[in-house]
Amino acid sequence: MPAERPVEKLQSLRGLVDLLPAHTPLWQRVEATAREHFRRAQVDEIRTPLLEATELFARGIGEATDVVGKEMYTFTDRGDRSCTLRPEGTASVVRSAIQHGLLSQGPQRLWYGGPMFRYERPQAGRQRQFHQIGLELLGFADPRSDVEAIAIAWDLLAGLGVDGLALELNSLGSSDDRARYRQALVGWLEARSDQLDADSQARLVSNPLRILDSKNPGTQALLAGAPTLADALAPESRQRFEQVQAGLQALEIPFQLNPRLVRGLDYYSHTAFEITSSQLGAQATVCGGGRYDGLVGQLGGPDTPAIGWALGMERLVLLLGQIEGADHAARPPDLYVVNRGDAAEAAALVWARGLRQRGLAVDLDASGSAFGKQFKRADRSGAAWAAVLGDGELADGVVRLKPLRSDQNPEGDAGAGEQLVPLADLAAVIQLLA
Repeated sequence: MPAERPVEKLQSLRGLVDLLPAHTPLWQRVEATAREHFRRAQVDEIRTPLLEATELFARGIGEATDVVGKEMYTFTDRGDRSCTLRPEGTASVVRSAIQHGLLSQGPQRLWYGGPMFRYERPQAGRQRQFHQIGLELLGFADPRSDVEAIAIAWDLLAGLGVDGLALELNSLGSSDDRARYRQALVGWLEARSDQLDADSQARLVSNPLRILDSKNPGTQALLAGAPTLADALAPESRQRFEQVQAGLQALEIPFQLNPRLVRGLDYYSHTAFEITSSQLGAQATVCGGGRYDGLVGQLGGPDTPAIGWALGMERLVLLLGQIEGADHAARPPDLYVVNRGDAAEAAALVWARGLRQRGLAVDLDASGSAFGKQFKRADRSGAAWAAVLGDGELADGVVRLKPLRSDQNPEGDAGAGEQLVPLADLAAVIQLLA
């Protein structure tokens, strides 16, 4: 008989990364901290589908952007509809708010979290499936809402222990301001087009403002002499931007003006910002956002002022791992149950479940191994106590509680500190472990 071919091992697709148990505690801490900050600021959670009609992003983000033109995961489904895995969260939140009439109920303070998808080159802190936590304030026009949105992001990052934070700020002005600036910038760049990199030359026709965000060193050096958007701001836009700056100063949030800062999506206007960390090297941005007063109307809703931001979870977790030196270990169980014997093993499951229902974290050894091997696993679990239940203990109606850590057993005596507790007295176990 011919030899059977070995079964090929399947692997995840490039840029789609498994989040393993050793890493999830740090992710959970970030998510829990974000949830608590949003609760304090009275921001409600919204959850939208991962899959949307492609038109949502073409209209919302802009067909001339790199995201729509080069990076989206788009396909035709069985109903011959063009569908796209969401590359960002704002357009989906706005679509949902319009569809379900949320805007007719007054201003909305919303946050979201979850995976996004972009087909780009994977690197540290950036994958093709990546995760964001974002804030959207819909129906807020006052400059104070810009300040509040930035403050929530700043306080969240500070609350997570992120060091080396810096806030870069710019105003993209109104649509009229940008039209004037675009005309001035295009004229200036066209006279120097031979000095631009290839990507910037292509953007000169499709999306010239994105040239300001070029990473090409030669283009950046050239832009040092280009006209700035600040010079094109109308008095009303300039006054608004000054109010935002004054609000940040009142909150003692330091910032630096960056006239070259533009956001990569077409829907932004007026305030644009990024929060960076000096500990992330070239990919320093951990949070970015801005005002997008025209997006709701652009997607078919009523004209609605809005501002929002998103932070990248992968970069943030990478940064926190560098700060803290290692991934957070999972919280150890309160109790590790060592059990052996047919009757004892059946009783141990019932007993462990009873403690779990009362709030304890209980790890139940289901290996059936010898007691010695189970105790080694109990030590590795990090639990402070082991509960021992064999057929002998079961016959006596008791469970043996054994301290595993030195603070419970300072003398190091193998038998010291052990206690026999009636098997039915779960309250005694909880009191002892408290």
